[in-house]
Amino acid sequence: MRAVKLILAFALVAGLAACGGNTPPSKFKTYDGPPITMIQVQKANRKMFMMSGARVVHTYDIALGFQPVGHKQFEGDGKTPEGTYIIDRRNPNSAYHLSVGVSYPNANDRINALAAGKLPGGDIFIHGDSRGPKPGWDWTAGCIAVTDAEMEDIYAMIRDGTVIQILP
Repeated sequence: MRAVKLILAFALVAGLAACGGNTPPSKFKTYDGPPITMIQVQKANRKMFMMSGARVVHTYDIALGFQPVGHKQFEGDGKTPEGTYIIDRRNPNSAYHLSVGVSYPNANDRINALAAGKLPGGDIFIHGDSRGPKPGWDWTAGCIAVTDAEMEDIYAMIRDGTVIQILP
C-alpha cells in the first residue's frame, strides 16, 4: 500500500511539474536590432514604418480612428492626428494589451481646438488589440492599432523620445 501511495505521489508531482510548461509567454520582449530613430505613419496607405536613420527596419499594417481623413482637431472627432510628435509614455497595463503614447496635443493643437470652442482631446496611442488592423476597418477613437503580437515587438523596439511623423 505504501508503494502505491509513493507511486501516486510521484505521478502527481510529475504531472504538476509538466503543467509549468503551459505558462503563457511574457508580452514583454527584448529587441537587439538597430535603434529605431523615427516612426513614420502613412495614414492613406494604412502603414507604419519603424526607421533606423533612413532605413526601414519594420513595416506594419495599421488601423486608425473611425474618421481617418484629416488632422485631429478636437475631442471625439474620430481622427488620428497628423504632424510630428514624440513617443512620450508607455503603458504596460493598457486595455489594448500594450501601448505607447503619442504627445498629441501639442501647443498648436490646443490653440486651434480652443479657438473653435472645443477641447483638443488626447490619449492618442499606438496600441495592440486582438481585432488588429483589417482592410477597410478603422475603429479606434484616434489611435493607431496593430495586432497584439506586433505591439509586443513595437513596445520592445521603441523608446520614449522617439519621433513619430504622422502623414496624411
